[in-house]
Amino acid sequence: MSVITGMTRGGVEWTPAFIESINQNNCIGCGRCYKVCPRDVFELVDREDLDLEELDDEGDDDFDEAPGMVMNLKDALDCIGCQACSRVCPKKCLSHEPLAVAA
Repeated sequence: MSVITGMTRGGVEWTPAFIESINQNNCIGCGRCYKVCPRDVFELVDREDLDLEELDDEGDDDFDEAPGMVMNLKDALDCIGCQACSRVCPKKCLSHEPLAVAA
């Protein structure tokens, strides 16, 4: 499988990895990814509006004291694959993948 690659200004080959998902169960709603993103990829939403899964054994999601907001993908197709959001996320909530070249 061949993936999209680009060149840096210095002539080095670079493979962008585009946003695939956010683990909203781990997200603390800090907004760092939103602030660093050069595009309009993220938005803050109320945690209560989401159907979060992955509950622990006692049936609670460990967010009794969590902020009321959590990050959501607003427009994943606007991602440029820079991965700046992943570098600033303290909880490592974001997943990225290179994009295959269409044949």
